[in-house]
Amino acid sequence: MLIDWFTVAAQVLNFLILVWLMKRFLYQPVLNAIAAREAKIAAELKDAADTKAKAHQQQDEFEKKNQSFDEQRAALLSKAVAQANDERVRLLAEARSAADAAREMSAKALLAHTQDLHANLVRQTQRQVYDISRRVLGDLASVSLEQRACEVFLQRLHTFDGPARDELAAALKATSNDEPARVRSAFDLPAAQQSLIQSALDEWVGQAIVLKFETAPELVSGIEINVQGLTLAWSIADYLQALSSDVPEQQSSTGRTCQ
Repeated sequence: MLIDWFTVAAQVLNFLILVWLMKRFLYQPVLNAIAAREAKIAAELKDAADTKAKAHQQQDEFEKKNQSFDEQRAALLSKAVAQANDERVRLLAEARSAADAAREMSAKALLAHTQDLHANLVRQTQRQVYDISRRVLGDLASVSLEQRACEVFLQRLHTFDGPARDELAAALKATSNDEPARVRSAFDLPAAQQSLIQSALDEWVGQAIVLKFETAPELVSGIEINVQGLTLAWSIADYLQALSSDVPEQQSSTGRTCQ
């Protein structure tokens, strides 16, 4: 069989042209399409991987936040429980203290009420005995008894000594017509008795003093001198008052007394 080389060469050339044409117009676009498709798939896979990684990161952050929130919640709950316990203990202590104070005040009030009742009863009894004694001694008193009381008063004046004497003497020296020393007695003292008292006080102080004589029946046979809140006295009432001193009483004094 004879080979037609021209035909062979033409077919080879046609084949090469076909291959070139296929490569030029068919294979390369296919490759480009495949490459583009692969690139798109790779990009999508990369996006999916990034999305997945981001999702894992967000999940980790969410879990960490949840864990932190749980820890904070547990800490706040523990703190709230501790504060509630402390507040309960404080309120119980305050309530206990208030109850103790109320009981103490109630006990003191009851004791004070009992003491007041007892003191009132004693004072009423004492006052009745004192009033009876005053009336009896007042009925028995006389001018001569008042004169004797004046003598006893002057004797007591001469024996009066100490810081209280200096204080009383200074007050007597400061007397004037506007602020005289008052000499009070249960009966009107005769002029002789008044003169005797005036002389005795002038001599005792060392200068002339201003005196004002007054009658005070409540003294019950006695005599007293008052000046600038100071008092020097002697009377039967002193002895009656001594009878009541056996019962302790809280008294407030408006002046100072030298006896």
